[in-house]
Amino acid sequence: MPELTEHQVVVNGVRLHYVAAGPRDGPPAVLLHGFPEFWRAWERQIGPLARAGFRVVVPDLRGYNLSEKPPGVAAYRVGRLQADVAALIHALGYGRAHVVGHDWGGIIAWALAVRQPEVVDRLVILNAPHPAAVRRVFRKPAQWFRSWYIFFFQLPWLPERFLRRFGRWALRGTNPAAYTEEDRRLYEEAWAQPGAATGMINYYRALFRFRREGQDPLVRVPTLVLWGERDVALLPELASGLERWVPDVRVIRFPRASHWIMRDEPVRVNNLLMEFLST
Repeated sequence: MPELTEHQVVVNGVRLHYVAAGPRDGPPAVLLHGFPEFWRAWERQIGPLARAGFRVVVPDLRGYNLSEKPPGVAAYRVGRLQADVAALIHALGYGRAHVVGHDWGGIIAWALAVRQPEVVDRLVILNAPHPAAVRRVFRKPAQWFRSWYIFFFQLPWLPERFLRRFGRWALRGTNPAAYTEEDRRLYEEAWAQPGAATGMINYYRALFRFRREGQDPLVRVPTLVLWGERDVALLPELASGLERWVPDVRVIRFPRASHWIMRDEPVRVNNLLMEFLST
């Protein structure tokens, strides 16, 4: 990675930690991590994007690592998470930015593009379902079976203990070099931050406890979807038929990549990111 600078900023009533790299006058690209990661999820993308001239901004989402961890499940509703990102873009002095999201970061990025498209220049989604596709595909028993952990996360305290003790085993890609032992150690340190385990799992608890506000799911910004087809949690068909809700979309599938697509095939992912965000 290139030289990183670390920052703290209060946005939408919450203090977020983020790292930044690349020229300050470059086009901004905000990278949003998923569960159970933090900003280092993008360590193989930050350098290439920064060297290509982008101002790369990578926050720890609320509840994660060094960002603030507000109490209560309601603090982790999708609307609040999406508002964090919009407020971050504005706090950094930008009217709009490229937004790239994986897993929960992708869910937040979809929500941002639906609700506040004026702040999104181009959208890139990695293995995160569009909200309308969720309603369609999650009716299928095969997807419910893959999503068993969501129900487990509704329990009190037990999921937190499970995450701290066994979370490292979730970080396994199809590429043997996807996660090193040092990577796993750093993730365990992030999960051990006071309140982090509960904050992270509250994302899933909020999904069950709060119904999403009615919203037209149409995404009106240019969108690239990258999908690892060996995802053990999400069916590949979640990336199908998106043209109904995302008129300007390109979907590229990675037959040999897992859920951790940017770790399994970083070179191809990076090339596609730079090509798409530069046009």
